Amino acid sequence: MEEKLKLYGFNNLTKALSFNIYDVCYAKTGREQRDYIAYIDQRYNSERLTKILTTVTEMIGARVLSISRQDYDPQGASVTLLIAEESMRPAPMGDAVVAHLDKSHVTVHTYPEYHPDTCLATFRVDIDVATCGEITPLCILDYLIGSFDSDIITMDYRVRGFTRDLAGQKLFIDHRITSIQDYIDEDTLKKYDAVDINVYDVNLYHTKMLIKEIDLQNYLFNSDVYEIPPKERLAITNSLRREMIEIFSGRNVF
Repeated sequence: MEEKLKLYGFNNLTKALSFNIYDVCYAKTGREQRDYIAYIDQRYNSERLTKILTTVTEMIGARVLSISRQDYDPQGASVTLLIAEESMRPAPMGDAVVAHLDKSHVTVHTYPEYHPDTCLATFRVDIDVATCGEITPLCILDYLIGSFDSDIITMDYRVRGFTRDLAGQKLFIDHRITSIQDYIDEDTLKKYDAVDINVYDVNLYHTKMLIKEIDLQNYLFNSDVYEIPPKERLAITNSLRREMIEIFSGRNVF
């Protein structure tokens, strides 16, 4: 390691946020399902995802050291950003450079897919943000929720390691938190049913959210709700809700 980045204000706390969203859509025919996957694949390609993660990096007070991104065939994309504290000097770039980071990484992966029997298509996005030191990635949640069409959201936040105060006392967390929901805008929370599963003794926090209201038009791909008979509308709405409940609960309920 010929080049190393000097650590400023280093502490041993690692804060990891895992953010997962699911967007469910009704696509009646096989052609519509394929078109939906193609639409999602284009809308959330690696270029746009890189812009989202770059904004996330700025929001947590870090800067990008390097970017790796890839679009996949037949669908999906991945982006990984190595990040460091904003105040640090520019890092030498290049494939052969190894750096010691005081921050860590931001990653995103997308998984568009469709159900072969129920005319339902699902778009899943996984985002992981890991930081070291004082910065908490929880401040980015409203931005992430707003960047995607989020029907179901699951979030995990974990603080590991420790730092010390000036007197030498170990601190295993350096900020107050009772729930991830405390970091989400109230108007956003009103749109969802939210459940917490927290293990305070080990600084582990889990929140999952399910959209309350279904406006059917927003879930139809290349179709108008008024062209669908009322009974079929109800059946589609029930099918969407069942799919969301199973994803939210993490088990096959129906």
